[in-house]
Amino acid sequence: MSPQENEDDGEAHHPRETAVLFGHGHAEAALLSAYRSGRIPHAFLIAGPKGIGKATLAYRTARFVLAHPDPAGSAVKSAKSLAIAADNPVAHRIAAQGQPDLLIIERTLNDKGVLHKQIAVDDIRRTVTFFGSTAREGGWRVAIVDAVDELNASGANALLKVLEEPPQRALILMVSHSASRVPATLRSRCRILTLRPLAQEDVAAAVVAATGRVADDPEIAAAAAAADGSVSRALAMLDGDALKLRQQALDLLDRLPAVDSKALHALGEAIAGTDPLPLAAFLDTINVWLSHRLEHERGGIGRLAHLAEASERINSAVREAEIYNLDRKPLVFGVFGLLAEATRG
Repeated sequence: MSPQENEDDGEAHHPRETAVLFGHGHAEAALLSAYRSGRIPHAFLIAGPKGIGKATLAYRTARFVLAHPDPAGSAVKSAKSLAIAADNPVAHRIAAQGQPDLLIIERTLNDKGVLHKQIAVDDIRRTVTFFGSTAREGGWRVAIVDAVDELNASGANALLKVLEEPPQRALILMVSHSASRVPATLRSRCRILTLRPLAQEDVAAAVVAATGRVADDPEIAAAAAAADGSVSRALAMLDGDALKLRQQALDLLDRLPAVDSKALHALGEAIAGTDPLPLAAFLDTINVWLSHRLEHERGGIGRLAHLAEASERINSAVREAEIYNLDRKPLVFGVFGLLAEATRG
């Protein structure tokens, strides 16, 4: 696992620099076995919730394949995992974004320095030139799409053309946060590896490895317990007052359908301002709560429909607040108003 940060001051590293994988031994073994067989599928869809290590596994696979281009080689036959030596030149080049036989397809920044909402179709079309050329080092060419969920219809069609006529010694690793949203035409041309949320102890170990903090740090234990199997969520909770904010939201959620106006004002004040992290922590807490309620709700189809509608309206309201920089306190009241209505009666 690894979130999308790259600092040396206690923050987490990007997956391209992450050498350790936690909690996904079965998926790693499946990838190693497929490669060792000499009949590895040309495309994998690595699916699962956000922040559990999908991109880390993709980069780990890419490093191994590019470092050991012969599936029948002794290094591959004797390998116990997809790990390669830290001083391997491939590891250094990938970390420095200088590996010529690895193509990364992801969202890019616009002219204002903000990430595009979707992966540009022109970036997907780069795969045609990339896979149409000879590998610089005489081995494999590997592309990582992170995440395939962020393709529009044109991008999906462009990627489909590559999947339909895969070149020799080419490997496409597609990360997906929701495999059900990936077009069936793409899914049918991939081997799907589904990764599950991590166990609490794996989340804690991954956070320690990512941040360099001590293993018995009580904040890490609290964040891991609240992270619902996601390392990126645990790391976000360690940022500022996210754990305190989460507890404020949970206390209010526990009282539904009753609403405490004083506590809502306090929560609104905690989220107010322009810092995106408190709003993100608030929304994440609400969405996790909603997900659990939808999964375990026993109030019948009507209650499920009310909760699903509330979820959609809440996320729409949050997107509007982010786009138009709206006051966040009314947003908090609006969210809990919708939740109270959805859970009442």
